[in-house]
Amino acid sequence: MLAAKLAEEAAGIGLAPAFLGRALNVDASGGEKKRIETLQLAILAPRFAVLDELDSGLDVDALRAVARRVERATADGASGAAGLGVLAITHYRRLLDELHPDAVHVLVKGRIVASGGPELADDLERTGYAGYTEAEVAAPAIGPDPFGGLFS
Repeated sequence: MLAAKLAEEAAGIGLAPAFLGRALNVDASGGEKKRIETLQLAILAPRFAVLDELDSGLDVDALRAVARRVERATADGASGAAGLGVLAITHYRRLLDELHPDAVHVLVKGRIVASGGPELADDLERTGYAGYTEAEVAAPAIGPDPFGGLFS
């Protein structure tokens, strides 16, 4: 049963069946490792995932396949529970175009200096980081903690 689910999920994200018989990430390229990360989401069904530069090493088609798997995980939820919570870290808007985030935060030197909806990524794409300078980093933190004390 698990082997069938693993094979189905791997096929859905374009991961070759040969990877299913290997030790985790052995002889895998950067892009293949990112696919394996999303395969783990499907199999392990965590409640929360931190996806650091999920778009790194992926071509456009692979990014779409991986993003669709993450989107399904955020909507699925096991046994009727809420779906997967995701913190996706990226330097490029391309991932956000595929993931459709609820919120976007800009971090500079480890601090959130701006928060908003997907339009914040649009602004950042147009202006670059010039608006998020040292002066902004020195300013007090914006509004209430967007993570509800999760990291406090």
